[in-house]
Amino acid sequence: MEEVTPEVEDAVVEQRGAGQPEDGDAAASTSSRSIPDHGIGSEADSSSPEQPNPGQGVDPGGEIEADLDELVATSAERDHYLALAQRTQADFENYRKRVARDAAQAQERGVAKLAKELLPALDNLDRALEAAAEEDPLLTGVKLVRSEIAAALTRVGIEAFSPLGETFDPNFHEAMVQQAVEGAASGTVAEVYQNGYRMGDTVIRPARVLVAA
Repeated sequence: MEEVTPEVEDAVVEQRGAGQPEDGDAAASTSSRSIPDHGIGSEADSSSPEQPNPGQGVDPGGEIEADLDELVATSAERDHYLALAQRTQADFENYRKRVARDAAQAQERGVAKLAKELLPALDNLDRALEAAAEEDPLLTGVKLVRSEIAAALTRVGIEAFSPLGETFDPNFHEAMVQQAVEGAASGTVAEVYQNGYRMGDTVIRPARVLVAA
């Protein structure tokens, strides 16, 4: 190992002293670097541009007007659909009533048509009863059949009428003969040849009568 002479050692020490600062100078340097310059920071803050306000440029009145327009449009649309629903309900109610009325009229026509087919048979039973003798063993059976047919017609709203003594009415009576009849006023029904039948206000068959002259 090479021996270091005193002269070389002194030169190294001098070189180190020239390159490194004293302890006090190092502390001052560190302190100067760590302390911020508040004055410069304040100037930078004051000179920075003003930040924009998020609320700037918005028109509250325009938004309210747009909301009102939308509300008016929605209300008008609601009124339109409500009126449409009411008209539809009224049309359906009228349709239901019309269908019920048509069904009732069709039923009445069907009953009246069937009654017209049965009335001749009922007339024949009446003639048989008038011509039958009291002791005829079939008389009871004929009366029973006649009663059953009359009861069936009554159940469906058909009734017989005999206008004897009433004023002649061509809407309900069919004049077979017109002649003077003692004790009968002119224009009245003096005799009924065949009973009439009606269902409510509808005449199924007019009564055939003799009218006093």
